[in-house]
Amino acid sequence: MTDRPKVLISAFGDEAANTKTIIEQMAVLSSLGLKYYSPRFVDVAGTGEVKHVVDLSAKEWKQMKKVQDDYGMSVTSIGARLGKVKLLDQEDGSHNKYVDPQKYLKGEVQNTINAAKALGAKLIRGFSFYHPQGEAPEGYINQAAERLGPIVEACAKEGIVYGLEVEANLIGQNGRMLAALAKKVKHPNMVCIFDGGNLSTQNMTPVECFKEYEAMRSDTGWIHVKDYRIDPSLVWTGVVDEDRLKNFVPADIGDSGHEAIFRDLARHLPKLTKKMTKLGAPGFFLELEPHLKGGGQFGGFSGPDGMGVAVRALCRLLDYAGISYDLRTMDDIVEARGF
Repeated sequence: MTDRPKVLISAFGDEAANTKTIIEQMAVLSSLGLKYYSPRFVDVAGTGEVKHVVDLSAKEWKQMKKVQDDYGMSVTSIGARLGKVKLLDQEDGSHNKYVDPQKYLKGEVQNTINAAKALGAKLIRGFSFYHPQGEAPEGYINQAAERLGPIVEACAKEGIVYGLEVEANLIGQNGRMLAALAKKVKHPNMVCIFDGGNLSTQNMTPVECFKEYEAMRSDTGWIHVKDYRIDPSLVWTGVVDEDRLKNFVPADIGDSGHEAIFRDLARHLPKLTKKMTKLGAPGFFLELEPHLKGGGQFGGFSGPDGMGVAVRALCRLLDYAGISYDLRTMDDIVEARGF
């Protein structure tokens, strides 16, 4: 049906590839019908040396861009690490590091922007910051917003949008907190990224996940699709041990409430899509980050087979919710052939 609201499907490239080579990432995702991906960890030369995309040289970005083009793939966002540092320079028993804000802007932030420009990305995925371990994050919203402001402004100067992802253990661990941060930063080039799996891993029920989505819906710029099956034997202590998470599942069988979320999203997609296209994005993205074979603090893995399972599960949900999407068709093949 042509009158259905439409999303663009994307995925984290490194989730799909056993070797992390850019060739395997592109081959797997394009064969699944995707046209968009987000780079994170990658082996550009095929030598076995895996780097974060932000740490690559200009020459390596150029190599990546050529492979992307060869496979007809475009970049959704840079899967950055921005924000996953301590807000305050104080010892709190955690292994998280602190970086001086000015050094951070000139280093990690600028490098991430450079990667986005080199690879043709209009979006950067980032986070808020780590509050002192053992303290409530709500008391640090103002300070986090103050530190986010210059990062967002640096992105905006290059026509890039900063996406703030909901994530456990950070100042921004639920939808209400992200909405509060968005209100404080109050910049059109900062949007929020909903991720249901990052809520259900906090032992939130489908109903609770939906409420958090609802709280941040108007500020949302794109959605990460990840799901998790709650282990009833685990008691929520307020902190997620990310390295021990084992129960990630496809989006149609977990506890994140994707069915209800997508049915609601269908009604709001026209407005959200308009917002994102005005900011320079090609549309509203649903980005797969399934973690079906494991996930941790800075990434996850699904493999080629797992990514296939995740794509099909997402498409089933979208069909049910009445949301249209594009996978590659014969028309794309004809266009690629050039005749």
